[in-house]
Amino acid sequence: MKHKLFKAFFIFLAFYSIEAAAQQKKWSLEECIDYAIKNNISIKLSALDVRSAKVNTSDAKGAFLPTLNGQGSHSWNIGLNQNITTGLLENQTTQFTSLGLNMGVDIYNGLQNINRLKRERLASISAQYQLTKMQEDIALNVANSYLQILFNKENLKVQQQQLAYDTQQLDRTQQLVDAGVVPEGDLLDIKATVATDNQKAIAAQNTLLLSKLSIAQLMQLENFQDFDTDDSDYPVDETGILLEQAATIYNKAKEQRTELKIAKANVEVAEKDVKIARGVYQPRLQGFYSFTTRAAYADQVIGVGPNLTSPTTVIGYIEGTNQTVLQNNFQPVLGRRDPIFEQFSDNKGHSFGLSLNVPILNGFTARNGVERAKIALDRSKITLQQEELKLETNVYTAFTDAQGALQTYEAAKVTLAAREGSFNYARERYEAGLINVFDFNQAQTLFVNAQSEVLRTKYDFIFRIKILEFYFGMPIYNKP
Repeated sequence: MKHKLFKAFFIFLAFYSIEAAAQQKKWSLEECIDYAIKNNISIKLSALDVRSAKVNTSDAKGAFLPTLNGQGSHSWNIGLNQNITTGLLENQTTQFTSLGLNMGVDIYNGLQNINRLKRERLASISAQYQLTKMQEDIALNVANSYLQILFNKENLKVQQQQLAYDTQQLDRTQQLVDAGVVPEGDLLDIKATVATDNQKAIAAQNTLLLSKLSIAQLMQLENFQDFDTDDSDYPVDETGILLEQAATIYNKAKEQRTELKIAKANVEVAEKDVKIARGVYQPRLQGFYSFTTRAAYADQVIGVGPNLTSPTTVIGYIEGTNQTVLQNNFQPVLGRRDPIFEQFSDNKGHSFGLSLNVPILNGFTARNGVERAKIALDRSKITLQQEELKLETNVYTAFTDAQGALQTYEAAKVTLAAREGSFNYARERYEAGLINVFDFNQAQTLFVNAQSEVLRTKYDFIFRIKILEFYFGMPIYNKP
C-alpha cells in the first residue's frame, strides 16, 4: 500500500514539474513573432483569401475546357396513351429509357477567358501580398507589445525598489520618533508615502498584466498570466539608419513596401477587368455536339397478317349491279422487343454544329459594364497615389520620431543623473536633520519619475528605430 502511495506521489510530482517547467517558459521576441505568425486569427483569415484566390485561378483555367454533360431518364406511361408500335390510343402501361450526351466548347468569346485567367493570376498575387502585409503588421504589433512588457517589467522593479526603500525609511523614522529626534508629523508623512508607493506598485503590476494580455491575444495564447519575456536586455546601440537621409529611406521603401505592391497589383487587376468587360462587345462562337439514344419496353411490329376478327371491310359498291366491294383487313403482327442494348445501338443519333451570337442591343449592359470597369480602374490608380503619399508621410514621420526619441532619451539620461545627485544630496541632508521629510519626498519622487522616464524613452526609441528599419527593408522578424 505504501509502495502504491509513493508511486502515485512521484507521478504527481513529475506532472507538476512538467507543468511548472511549461509555465516558466520565457519567450524571446523572435519566438513571440514566429508563434504569432503561425497562430494569429487575422493571418489565418488572410491565408484563406490566398486559398480562395487559387480556387478562382483554377476556375479561370477550367473555362478553356469544353463542357460535357450526360443525362438519362426512365419513364412509365400509365392509362390512355399512344402505342408507339401501332400508333393507336390504348389503355396500357409503357416504359421508355433515353440517354444523351451534350458537349459544348467556346471557340471565340472576345478573349474573355484569356483575360480572366490573367486577371485571376494577378488577384492571386495580390492576395499573397495581403497575407505578407498582415504578417508584417502582426510582427510589428508583437514587437511593440513585447517592448511594452519590457518597459512595464522594469518600471515595476523601480516602483517595488522605491517601496522597499521607503519602507526602510519608515522603520528608521519610527525609531527616530520614538527617540524624540524628529517630530511625529514626519512619521505620518512617511506612512503616506509608503501607501502611495504601494498604490503605484499595484498599478504597475496591473499595467504589466494588461500588456501581457495584449500580446497573448496577438499570439492566441490562452493562459496569458503565465506569459513572461526572457531576461535579455535590449541596449540602445548606435544605429546607422539615422545616418541615412529620409528621402533615401523613402525611395527604398517605394521599391519594397508591400502596401505599394498590393496597390500596383490591384491596378493591373482593374486593367484586366476593363478588357474582360470590352470582350462582351465581340461575337461569341461556340461549337456543340449532342448524342442521344432510346429504348422501349413494348413489343415491336414484325409483320402483318389477316384480321381474323374482321377479315374484310366494305369500301364501296359496283354501279349497276350494286355489288359490294370488299377489302381485306390486316393487322400488325407483334413480336418480342429487341434487347435493350441493341435498341440503344439501333436508335442512337448525333448532332453537331456551330453557334454564333452577335451582340446588337442589350439594354446598355455591355457599355455600362465597361464604364464600371473603367471607374474601378481609375479608383485603383488613385488608391495607388494615396498609398505612395501615405508611405511618404509615414517614412518622414518615422524618421523624425526616431530622431526625436533619441534626443528625448539622451535628455532623460541627463535628467536622471541630475535627479540622482539631487536625491543623494537630499538624503544626506535629511539624515542630518537639515530638511524635513516633505522636501526629501519631493526629491525622491523626482528621482523615481526620472528613472521611469529613462525606461520609457529607451523602449520608445528602440521601437521607433525598428519602424524606421522596417521601412528601409530590414526584416523585423526572422520568417519561420
